[in-house]
Amino acid sequence: MIELLLSLHDAITIRQLANELDVSERTVHRDLKNAEEIFRQHDLSIHKKAGVGISIVGELENKQQLKLAILQLEHTDYTPEERQAMILTTLLEANEPLKLYALANELHVTIATVSNDLDILQPLLEKYELQLVRKRGYGVKMEGDETNKRSAISYLISKHVDESEVITLLRKNIEKQSQDQTDTISNRLLGLVDRTKLTIIEQTIDQMRQKLPYELADSAYVGLVVHLALALERLQKGETIQFDEAYLRELEDSAEYTIAKEILNELEKIFNIPIPNDETGYITMHLLGAKLRYDHDYLLEESSLDIAFKAKELIEFVSKHTDQSFMAEGHILNDLVAHLKPAIYRLQQGMNIKNPLVDEIEKDYPQLFNLIETGVRHVFPALTFPKEETAYLVLHFASALLKVEDNVSLKALVVCSSGIGTSKMLATKISQHFTEVDSVENHSLFALDKINPSDYDLIVSTVPIKHIRKEYILASPMLTKTDIHHINRKIRQLKLSLNITTEMKKTKPATSKQDVQKRLYLMQQYSNQVVPILNGFYLQPVSGVEHVETVLQTICDQLKERQVVNNSKKVVAKLLKRMEMGGLGIPDSSLALIHTRSDEVIKPSFSIHPLHPSIQVDGMDGNPVVMENLLLMISPENIEEVGLEVLSFISGLLIKDGESKNLFQSQDQEAISTYLAQQLHEFITEKIDSE
Repeated sequence: MIELLLSLHDAITIRQLANELDVSERTVHRDLKNAEEIFRQHDLSIHKKAGVGISIVGELENKQQLKLAILQLEHTDYTPEERQAMILTTLLEANEPLKLYALANELHVTIATVSNDLDILQPLLEKYELQLVRKRGYGVKMEGDETNKRSAISYLISKHVDESEVITLLRKNIEKQSQDQTDTISNRLLGLVDRTKLTIIEQTIDQMRQKLPYELADSAYVGLVVHLALALERLQKGETIQFDEAYLRELEDSAEYTIAKEILNELEKIFNIPIPNDETGYITMHLLGAKLRYDHDYLLEESSLDIAFKAKELIEFVSKHTDQSFMAEGHILNDLVAHLKPAIYRLQQGMNIKNPLVDEIEKDYPQLFNLIETGVRHVFPALTFPKEETAYLVLHFASALLKVEDNVSLKALVVCSSGIGTSKMLATKISQHFTEVDSVENHSLFALDKINPSDYDLIVSTVPIKHIRKEYILASPMLTKTDIHHINRKIRQLKLSLNITTEMKKTKPATSKQDVQKRLYLMQQYSNQVVPILNGFYLQPVSGVEHVETVLQTICDQLKERQVVNNSKKVVAKLLKRMEMGGLGIPDSSLALIHTRSDEVIKPSFSIHPLHPSIQVDGMDGNPVVMENLLLMISPENIEEVGLEVLSFISGLLIKDGESKNLFQSQDQEAISTYLAQQLHEFITEKIDSE
């Protein structure tokens, strides 16, 4: 209650306080009397005004001192939820049965309370397929698969430990002598991992993360460090996990797998412990799930087009029921594809999906939440999406819905460690709620050392920031009414000090020599990739062949003659391996796209091959497709990112709309070539204009 009162700038009624704290008005009245003495000790007082409410009166410095005092309090009493988490943590750590009286003694409660807590924990344990063995005279013991135990530990850490606490530990190099000895739930859970290990792992990942073609959100970074620390702790105890072999083979060709392997090889040397290859799969999944989109598009060529088809189907479903054209929002398809690929695997494997904001998201967007729940049941009938995953999808659509264009003048910084979906949505909300904000940048806590806070008029953070001189506003990722009030107040102060008016419009700076050079450089980069693909595009029928492997060999032999590939047999082998990973037939069409990257490919190529006779293949939606037109897309293994963007764009054209689909199956080389040239020209123009 004291924390809440100190955070407010305006008066609040007793009823509002009771609602915020989820207690009765009588409890608020009683606790206010107890709080008066605490306020007096800090030269503050409670001001009450009939019909208005109560507020805290006193110097700002005294309020700050009281805030710090609250943060340093030792918590010895646990809430029921925290107590249950402590019991679960203790059971997960133990290899032997534990006596109920020992648990009760440690937590300062009765044996009956512990027994009741174990009953309450039962549904959560069932979710992770863990069992409690409870016998008189034996005690209680947790039994279950190691993978499930790790998932449960990971869930507890994500639920009860703030990312900023782990980040603070990492920034301190996690020295044992600086360890807080207070027996909080956070410290207990962080105690599950050796803090020296955390330091070594963090440094190892930091070296490897430079090789990733995208940034890691703080939440992903922390999740990866904690996962590896847990894995090493459990491996040293002889506990191992299994990863699906078929999916592991599929992951082997990804850049993330290579980096995961390097990380684990390095940790093997440091800790002198063999790490099974199954762990590589889990680390790869962490990296795949951690992709962020700042300045780079996700690449459809990198992700399966069948996921893109499903994502497009979901976008169309939501568009239809909201009367909004989400496909016009340029990045939502790529964002969804990149998010869904690892998410769907997690769902298929029964892996834990964490989302601490699920309740808040459902409360803020009830209609959209219900609509997307219906949408995923329609688009993915064979999968069950938990609310945690649905909430992530809601963020993507909510972010697109909130986008508005406005002429404004302030520059804002959003510091957020909850993931790109959350930070994007918070940034968009700020732009939408405050017309004075010209631009909003997202940066993680780790990146703050590399930027100058003075470059921003307004700083909003979802996590506490230490060692920053500039004033910032601590806000919820969902931007509550209280947060809006605080930001409005700050903007009013800025207007007065900077003499800014809402009528001021953003003026576009004159085009400089550097701007022109940059545009020309980008034009050259994209043209260097687009022109060879357009020049190399051709349509060549394949007749009298009834097997896919023979068809692909015929085409690749042609490409070898065209000096597009070196070893046609090796390219065919990679194409066939890609086909084993999932359906490639485009539903409601006669098209199938088969693609791969290989060191044997000299330059990118896109070609269409009408087949006589046609061949039945698996479709992206799981249903068979009669392939009358085989579309082949290949590129070198180490193709530049710009080249991948171009191929990704072409992939997207195949599912863009009915008209585009009809054109690609028309077998009219001239018409298809003209269409590709027009679309790629628009693509380059848009790319250059957006810089």
